[in-house]
Amino acid sequence: MKILIAVDGSKHGLAAVDCLINHADWYREKPQVELVTVHLPVPSVGGVSKTQVQRYYEEEGAACLAPAKKKLDAAKIPYSDKVLVGPVAETLVKHAKDARCDLIYIGTRGMTAAANALLGSTATKVLHISTVPVLLAK
Repeated sequence: MKILIAVDGSKHGLAAVDCLINHADWYREKPQVELVTVHLPVPSVGGVSKTQVQRYYEEEGAACLAPAKKKLDAAKIPYSDKVLVGPVAETLVKHAKDARCDLIYIGTRGMTAAANALLGSTATKVLHISTVPVLLAK
């Protein structure tokens, strides 16, 4: 089974990692894990090269991925990690489909339905637009 875990460096994102680790015995074999973080595109700024922008994405992405990588390493769960750039929900769903993932794990802040309707939620959007099954971790 191939599982995409979406993280953003927050404790809510790490909840998805914890959920996978705590339930790894649900799967016959250790799952293949795609550990992914998505960075919104930065606006073009004069005098900043594409190389500098790419380095920024990589550094920010590495910082978001580091706590999740540490947890997966400790649990001896193999993974590949990626830093993607684009609209978050759409990019996650596209990557899950392109990578042929069987499941998406994503953390949620656990807002009430009213707060979620007013503020929106990446997890909710992923849930609604994905053709890949989504597991929400709280």
